Parts: sequence; structure tokens; C-alpha cells
Amino acid sequence: MYISAQADYAMCALIALAGSDTGRPVKADDLARSQELPTGFLENILGRLRRAGLVNSVRGAEGGYRLARSPSEITVAQVMRALEGPLAEVRGIRPESLTYEAPAERLQDVWVATRAALRMVLEQVTLAHIAEGALPPAVQELAADPDAWLPH
Repeated sequence: MYISAQADYAMCALIALAGSDTGRPVKADDLARSQELPTGFLENILGRLRRAGLVNSVRGAEGGYRLARSPSEITVAQVMRALEGPLAEVRGIRPESLTYEAPAERLQDVWVATRAALRMVLEQVTLAHIAEGALPPAVQELAADPDAWLPH
């Protein structure tokens, strides 16, 4: 799985919004500065997140962005899908739509299982989990495995 700069920056900005307890909208410039992100790129990302219903924008001098729902209701998977599309595709095709000939016919199962593993993590982790530093136990267990940190 490749995580684009767009998705990474979006997550940083959304987590910053989740951690903002003022209830006021946060300007894109302030979000960009607080997370050391390129402002213009972040504004484009925030526009896409607004169209996906994950953030609301408020115009005017006191305007900015805020989460459209509670941080506990927005998952990492929702953010990834809003920006990148389906979590797992092979050659631009969803894995359940693929067919392979023998001896590669079980390859479809590998791709479907890979998508299931991604969903297991990304659909259960919310912005609130990350902002509060309290990931679900299954995710903590995966991240605690020393082999998970090795680049292979």
C-alpha cells in the first residue's frame, strides 16, 4: 500500500482539527503552519475533504475549517477513500472482480485478504483514537511487533 503525501497531509490536518477544542473554525494557513504543510496543497486537500463531507468550511474573517462530524465518527479509511478511492485495487480493478487462470487462480484470494487486512486497521481507527493517543488494542498489537518496523 502506498500512502500519498495528499493522504498523509490530510490526516495531519484532520487530527489537528480533532485536537482543536475551541469549537471555532481553524484557518487553512494556521493548520498548515501547525503541521508544517504546504498551504496551497493543503487548501486543495481541504476542498476535497469538504466535498466528501468530512470537513465544513466557514467563510469570513472568523472562518476556516472544522470537522463535519465528531472525531470518533471519522475513520482513517473514510479519509483514504475520499482522497485516493478504494483501499485496494489491482490494475485499477477491485480484487473481487478479478479472475486468474491456473496456477495463479488463488492470487485473487491474496488480494482480497490484503484488502481485508487494510480494512481491519483503517476502518477501526478514528481521528479521535489518533488525536487522543489511544489506538485500538489490535492496532497497538500490530504496531508493537518489532518486525512491523523493519523495511522489507
